[in-house]
Amino acid sequence: MDCPPVNALRVADWFAVADQVSALGRDPEVRVVILRAEGRGFNAGVDIKEMQETEGFDALIGANRGCYAAFAAVYDCLVPVVAAVHGFCVGGGVGLAGNADIVVASDDAYFGLPEVDRGALGAATHLSRLVPQHRMRAMVYTSATVTAAELHAYGSVLSVVPRDGLVEEARRVAGSIASKSPTVIRAAKESLNGIDPWDVKKSYRFEQGFTFELNLSGVADEHRDAFVAKRDTDTSR
Repeated sequence: MDCPPVNALRVADWFAVADQVSALGRDPEVRVVILRAEGRGFNAGVDIKEMQETEGFDALIGANRGCYAAFAAVYDCLVPVVAAVHGFCVGGGVGLAGNADIVVASDDAYFGLPEVDRGALGAATHLSRLVPQHRMRAMVYTSATVTAAELHAYGSVLSVVPRDGLVEEARRVAGSIASKSPTVIRAAKESLNGIDPWDVKKSYRFEQGFTFELNLSGVADEHRDAFVAKRDTDTSR
């Protein structure tokens, strides 16, 4: 991903990620996929400015569907996906990393869901794959973040390395996977998805329904306008 200045993806970008990851998984020559980013951070979520500059709900619906497609593509990819996370990984970034098979991170990486501050919900499904339940709830309610080192202690981040060594570390992990039988690895990916304790796609879609309700109430639009205008949000309702 390389969408300056902060890797906040527009609707088309989310679908592009989904298409690319899915295509790589279908390629019989591919044994593992590394998902990484250029720039200041891994991912800043959806491009809120695109939503506020678009008449009607097309951009909102597109972002919801695009995020769903991208997260699902990472999860359903026919080969393991290694997420290499640096800097900020927030909002949609958590959806991508949370659905990856393995996460490696730089020592400056941090993760969080600012959705409540933006009048939205979503990706708690994926945050739940990175932190324990009560930590997840506290993070959703307060928009607090968690460091890569903390996630490493939980076991959800495999390794934490200096930023200039992140790509090398991702390739090391990917190389270990790629050295195995591709037939066995693809079977392993399918079997591990099959024993997951919950359906991440259905769970995320359920969360998105509340985002639509918040939009219909007008609260979400107020929060997004405040974000774009860099002013305080009206929290009276």
